[in-house]
Amino acid sequence: MPTPVRKPLLLDFEKPLSELEARIDQIRELAEENNVDVSGEIRQLETRAVQLRQEIFSSLSPSQRLQVARHPRRPSTLDYIQAMTDEWMELHGDRGGYDDPALVGGVARLAGRPVVMLGHQKGRDTKDNVARKFGMASPGGYRKAMRLMEHANRFGMPILTFIDTPGAWAGIEAEELGQGEAIAYNLREMFRLDVPIICTVIGEGGSGGALGIGVGDRVLMFEHSVYTVASPEACASILWKDASKAPQAAEALKITAWDLKNLGILDQLLPEPVGGAHADPLKASEILKEALLSNLEELSKLTGQHRRELRYQKFRSMGVFTEIYA
Repeated sequence: MPTPVRKPLLLDFEKPLSELEARIDQIRELAEENNVDVSGEIRQLETRAVQLRQEIFSSLSPSQRLQVARHPRRPSTLDYIQAMTDEWMELHGDRGGYDDPALVGGVARLAGRPVVMLGHQKGRDTKDNVARKFGMASPGGYRKAMRLMEHANRFGMPILTFIDTPGAWAGIEAEELGQGEAIAYNLREMFRLDVPIICTVIGEGGSGGALGIGVGDRVLMFEHSVYTVASPEACASILWKDASKAPQAAEALKITAWDLKNLGILDQLLPEPVGGAHADPLKASEILKEALLSNLEELSKLTGQHRRELRYQKFRSMGVFTEIYA
């Protein structure tokens, strides 16, 4: 039985590009059927398609970048880990009776160096997403993450975290098990760890669910990722009682990588392949791996005490501004 071909999942703003690419395919098929040489015309159209893709993805609005960040085929934590590492062993459980599939982690070798990697994990389809709670971790997930970070600190291994979640799991059970306490504990404890910590926003970084593994010496972010205190839909519902105003909220929240870089929250903005990370996951993995190794080399030259001091000052300076009165 032949394997069904998956149709590409198109976002609204990609439709003009899709129509052009479909036209190219149609012309190529007709030329082959009629034995006509139209290679010159096809090259021109293909060049136009490349230009159009670059134009579209270089001028996305914040709400459009949010769509890219949420793309179901965008590379996940496990995709990046498997593409970047020489060895990988996933570790399970928070040693308190829970193993949250929405937050995965383990030990790995990155360019021959032992590291601990952990991050939010979304699913590829509805069934997988339900099993992984759409990447929204429970208290057990954050406690598992902290257990792995303690392990890394004990054995002198750098910690690499990958953020991709709409927020922490907000179910009643999560609240009963201490969701707020689990995240707050991680925030406090990550400041005292001696080893280098690099946090990368690979997709959607939402609310305290993102911050629970987001305290690091360096914060990196892919250019089409978003990082926000609340989703634009939630913000619009709170401020205007109208979720349809989410695009307006996305503008006001300053959720893009460029906004956060200008605000001093982001240390490094990582470029993505044209069309987004999902268009070329292997290229995106190469970009991320190079950035991680470069930052690790710099951070490894510092003492643990120096890293802790710089980490503390980094987060203390966020949100500081000078107000000038006329």
